[in-house]
Amino acid sequence: MRHACAGRQFGRNSGHRKALLRMLVAALLRNEKIETTVAKAKEIQPLAEKMITLAKRGDLHARRQALSFIVDESVVSSLFTAIGPRFAARNGGYTRIVRTRERMGDAASMAVIELVERTKKEPKEAKPKADVKPKP
Repeated sequence: MRHACAGRQFGRNSGHRKALLRMLVAALLRNEKIETTVAKAKEIQPLAEKMITLAKRGDLHARRQALSFIVDESVVSSLFTAIGPRFAARNGGYTRIVRTRERMGDAASMAVIELVERTKKEPKEAKPKADVKPKP
């Protein structure tokens, strides 16, 4: 029986699981939208929302707490300068999970987890290809 065993294990030991969750939270905060399995999205949602709450506080102690979880300093700096102020008026509910498809290989349920007030990144314009003339 699994009494008082909270959280999903994902078939990994505790160090591997913690590294996976830290990496997924950092990727979510860097890109503001990622696609992963539904179970992983449900596990990282409270962790990502806690990081955004720390960014809303904005003090040095909050920044150090965020850096203890997310090791990428560029992600933490963008979290505190861009994402935190954007959610200043919102009291929680910073992320949404939208189920998308079933993965082809193992039929795992996939989902997109994204920030609610996401900045719309414009698609990169395709560079016109240079005219290549065949050599005679």
